[in-house]
Amino acid sequence: MQYASTCYYWSDGAIRSRSIGAVVLFGAVDIPAPPPKVVADWEREIQVHLNLEPGDVHELPLARTRARWPEYRRCVQAAADWTSAVGLPGVLATSDVALMTCRGARYHHDSAQYGGMAFCNLFLSEDKGLDLHFPDTGLRIELCRGTIVVFDTGQPHAVIRRNAQIFDTADFPADLNCSLAFLTWELPIEDSRVARLLQITFDTALPTSVALEGGSIWRHGTPAVVCPQSGHWHSVG
Repeated sequence: MQYASTCYYWSDGAIRSRSIGAVVLFGAVDIPAPPPKVVADWEREIQVHLNLEPGDVHELPLARTRARWPEYRRCVQAAADWTSAVGLPGVLATSDVALMTCRGARYHHDSAQYGGMAFCNLFLSEDKGLDLHFPDTGLRIELCRGTIVVFDTGQPHAVIRRNAQIFDTADFPADLNCSLAFLTWELPIEDSRVARLLQITFDTALPTSVALEGGSIWRHGTPAVVCPQSGHWHSVG
């Protein structure tokens, strides 16, 4: 079977190939609102240390949030319950987690660094009029507190204004409070349950994968990149 896109990624010290899962799992879970002191701490971190610009995605100090927000564990439990219900029991408990923030996000994929992973993202912020958009499928997910999404890191995606068709820095002016905080777990793509749910096939292009030195995505037999404004694929070279 021929696949339009192939992800090459490191697995056990060698490059392996796989298809990119078009399935995106999403839903809503009931989680508590972060207390004002935690939100204020996020905002200070964003303004003082991260200097977050439109389209940027950065990590926030998770340990500090855990210490200041006793109900944080309810967020983790809600995410674990939801992922178990969709067919991934126990996966979050063994997966790395980070606390992230973004001021929108340009169109991109994450498989160059995380090709061996899928992401599970749980959004902690209130609705700020932003959508998570997957241009290859046309799927748009409204982002608000409790939105949870599982997707292949090779899927192009962006966080854009709800009425927008592209990522535009002008949609994120300095005087607009539009930063989002979210938890993200790295789910092993080779876990048979993850691969089955996202409909991923492995070892789809063995001859090419042997010759590569790092993770990348190829489209129709050539390396490809995502346009950060439109989300369209472009061939490289």
